[in-house]
Amino acid sequence: MSTSFLFSGPDNAPVTILLAHGAGGAMDSAGMERFSEALAAAGMRVVRFEFGYMAARRRSDRRPPPPKAETLIPEYLAAVRDLGASGPLVIGGKSMGGRIASMVADDLYRSGDIAGLLCLGYPFHPMGKPVQLRTAHLTAIETPTLICQGTRDAFGTREEVAGYSLSPEIEIFWLEDGDHDLKPRKAISGFSAADHMHAMASRVGAWASGLQR
Repeated sequence: MSTSFLFSGPDNAPVTILLAHGAGGAMDSAGMERFSEALAAAGMRVVRFEFGYMAARRRSDRRPPPPKAETLIPEYLAAVRDLGASGPLVIGGKSMGGRIASMVADDLYRSGDIAGLLCLGYPFHPMGKPVQLRTAHLTAIETPTLICQGTRDAFGTREEVAGYSLSPEIEIFWLEDGDHDLKPRKAISGFSAADHMHAMASRVGAWASGLQR
């Protein structure tokens, strides 16, 4: 079965970004819409897809939990193959989607199939379990990587991440007071959710323009 996609942004954009959703939100969830619209408005072509367990939720009243991230790797690789992007391709996703993309990135980067990796709210550890790190493969990743992270993200705050050993290929763009969806508390930070979406998209655009493939 071929992958179904949602497209945003210009067809002739200089870079295409393939995004997978998080554990609980479909590819057309409000959060994924916000990310996609912001990136598209910054001139990038955004392509979204969803994993089979999420698609199954659309066909029934049942809400099966997401399987282990590792088991979704073949679906991510199939999406890259089915998309067949002709120009520079960045893979990534929101939370779990970005984590899975990070697991396949180096093989695709070495083969010349992708130019970079974008993670929007990386789940460095499960919520409330800061010692269960999901960073082992990030210590030596070779793919140019941009992680956009809120400073108060419950899956990895700025203070926590500062103590991790991460590859020099990883750049983290911190959004002040942002949560796991990059949303700040305006009364505390002075920033709105729209401010952070614009800042995120601007940084991604500048980073992507410097990729060599």
